[in-house]
Amino acid sequence: MNHRLQIIITLIIFYLTTSIAGQVISKDTVWLGSLDLKKMHQGWGVAKKDSSVTGHLLSIAGTVFPHGVGTHAPSSLWLDLKGKMDRFQSYIGLDDSSKNGSGSVIFKILGDGKKLYESNIMRLNDKPVFVDADIKDVKKLVLQVGDAGDGIGYDHADWAEARFITSGGHPVATDRPTEEKIILTPKPSTKPRINGPSIFGVRPGSPFMYKIPATGGKPLTYTVENLPDGLSVDQSSGIISGVISGRGRYPVTFTVSNTKGKVSRNFTIVCGDTLALTPHMGWNSWYVWGNHVTDKHIRDATDAMVKSGLIDHGYMYVNIDDCWGIREDSKDSTNLGQPRDARGMVNSNKRFSDMKALTDYIHSKGLKAGIYTSPGKTTCAGHTGAYGYEELDVQRFVEWGFDFLKYDWCSYGNLANESSVEELKRPYALISSIISKQPRDIVLNLCQYGMGKVWQWGRQVGGNSWRTAGDLGGSFEGIGNALFRDGFDLYANEHLEQYGGPGAWNDPDYLLLGYISNWNGGTAPTPLTPNEQYSHVSLWCLLAAPLIFSGDMTRLDDFTLNLLTNDEILDVDQDALGLPGYRVSKEGDNEVWMRKMEDGSIAVGLFNRGEFGDTVVARWKDLGVKDPQRVRDLWRQKELGTFNNEFSSSISRHGVTMIRLWPESR
Repeated sequence: MNHRLQIIITLIIFYLTTSIAGQVISKDTVWLGSLDLKKMHQGWGVAKKDSSVTGHLLSIAGTVFPHGVGTHAPSSLWLDLKGKMDRFQSYIGLDDSSKNGSGSVIFKILGDGKKLYESNIMRLNDKPVFVDADIKDVKKLVLQVGDAGDGIGYDHADWAEARFITSGGHPVATDRPTEEKIILTPKPSTKPRINGPSIFGVRPGSPFMYKIPATGGKPLTYTVENLPDGLSVDQSSGIISGVISGRGRYPVTFTVSNTKGKVSRNFTIVCGDTLALTPHMGWNSWYVWGNHVTDKHIRDATDAMVKSGLIDHGYMYVNIDDCWGIREDSKDSTNLGQPRDARGMVNSNKRFSDMKALTDYIHSKGLKAGIYTSPGKTTCAGHTGAYGYEELDVQRFVEWGFDFLKYDWCSYGNLANESSVEELKRPYALISSIISKQPRDIVLNLCQYGMGKVWQWGRQVGGNSWRTAGDLGGSFEGIGNALFRDGFDLYANEHLEQYGGPGAWNDPDYLLLGYISNWNGGTAPTPLTPNEQYSHVSLWCLLAAPLIFSGDMTRLDDFTLNLLTNDEILDVDQDALGLPGYRVSKEGDNEVWMRKMEDGSIAVGLFNRGEFGDTVVARWKDLGVKDPQRVRDLWRQKELGTFNNEFSSSISRHGVTMIRLWPESR
C-alpha cells in the first residue's frame, strides 16, 4: 500500500472515530502542529510538525498520519487555554522510526494540576490509541511523554492527528512556569564551624595534604592534637601536610578559633590502601570551558575556589578535563605539537605550557589537582590518548603532581575486541594497577557511562568512582530531563545503593549550576529551574555522589553559592558511614528518598517530580523509624518540631524538601 492511500484511509478512520466519539466536527479545529513547538522541551532532537522527530512521516504500527507532532521522551509542552477549549484529541504511540531500538513511552495529559489521561507503556508496533480528553474550563494544559523509567533510547513519540476542538479562542504554547531564585540557607555565622568529612584516607609514604575546611570570621587559627609523626599543620591556613609511613587509624582533634569563639571536632586519618573514604568534592572544567580550556581558566578556578569560600566547605579538587594534550589534526595552532617527547612521555599543548607549575600553584592554595585522559588512542575530543603508553602517562601525571585521574572510555571502543564485561574491565584494571604502584595518591574516576553495569564491578578494578550513565549535560536543554532520568530512575530501578561506599562511589555526573557552556561557543545560566537545582544537589547528597561543580567558578552568584555551601546538606553527602541513599516510596510523581547517617539519624528527601505543586508525605513505616521523630529542615537549617507517623510538605513543581530525623529522645 502506498503512502498516499494510507493517508486517505487514516483520515477516513480518524473522522469516523471522532464522530463515533460524539464530537461535533463543525466546531473549530486547531492543530497541535500549528502552535509554537519551540516551547516543547524534550530529551533529544526538536519537536517536528507533521513528521516524526527523525523527520519521517508520522507512522505508528504501520499506520501513517498526515498531521501531528513528533517528539522524543521525556517531553513536555505547556499550553494556555484560558478555559476556552472543549476537547483535545489525538492518536498516540511510539513512532515506527524506533524500529532499531527498544523504545518505550507513557503519554500524560494534565489539566490545571489534575491528571486527565495517562496511557499504559507503549512500545514499538503497539497500535495507536485514540485519546479524547475533556478540557472544558481548563486553563493550563500540559502534554507529557515519559520514558517509562528505562532510559530514552529510541523513545520517538507521536501525537498524531492531535488537535483542539473549540467553539472560540485559540490555545497558546507557553514557557514553563518561572520561578524566583529564593535563597533558603542562612549565611554562615561569624563564629567558627568546622566543615567537611570526619575521615580522610592516605597511603603509606604518599605526600599528604588536607586543608581543614572551616567557616567563621577571618582570621582563623587552626590547631590539631595528636597528629601522627610526619605531619604538621600551618596554623594560619589550616593546611596539614607531610608523609605518614605507618599504617593505621589516627584519631586527631581539630580546633579552630577566632575572636568570636572556638570549636573542636574529632577527625580520623586512615593510612592504608583505601582513598576517597567520602565522595570527592571539587570542580571540573568540561561543562563550562569544554574544548577551549586553558591554564588561565584553571588558575582562575583555583583562585575562585578560595575567594568564594568553597574551600572552607570541603571542596578540594581542581580538575582539568579533556583538551589539554596535543591534537595533531587540529586547525587551532595552540593544540599542535609533538604528542610525546623522546622518552615517550605525553606532552601538553600550548595552552598548558607548564603543567608542573600549574599543579604547584593549585597545591599552594591547599587544593588538589586533577587531570583527564582516555585508554584509547585519542580522547573524546581527539587529543592524545594513553593507549600503549599507560605506564608512561601515569608516571608523567605523577611527575607533574596530579592527585586525580578521570579515565574516559571514548576511542577505546574502537579497540575493544568484544563488548563483554571482562573487556569493559580491561583498561580500568590496567590503569589502576599502575596507579597503585606510584609514590603519589591518585584518585581514579572511571568514565564509561554505565556500560556493563559498571557499578557491579567498578570497585573490583580499582575505581574510586564510576559514571553510572551518559553525560548529564549532553545537550544544554536536555539537562533537566537527564537529571530526573539518570538520577532518580536509574538509581531506583537498579538499586545502586548496594554498590557505593567508602573508597568507591556511584557517580551520576557533575553539578550543572551557575553559568555553563551552551555548546554554541558561549556560556549561559543553567537551564535548570531553581527548584530543579535544589533537587539536583539534594539528590546527589542522598546518593552519596561526588560533588564536582562544573560551572564558571568566576561567576558564582549568591544563589549558586547557597546551593554549594549549605554545610548541613553537605554533611549528608560526606557522612562517614558511607551508605548511599535509596527510594522508599513513590506515589505518582511524588517520591521519598532516605539515607542512614553515622549518628543514627536519617536524611530524607521529599521530591515532587510533577508539573504542578503537590503535597509529598514521608511515612515513618516507609523509613523504618518509630514515633516520635524530631525533624529539621536542612536547606533552611531550621527545627520544624516533633512529628508522629509522618511528615508532609507542600512542594512546588520539580522541587524538594530535605529533612533530617532524630528520635525525640536524642
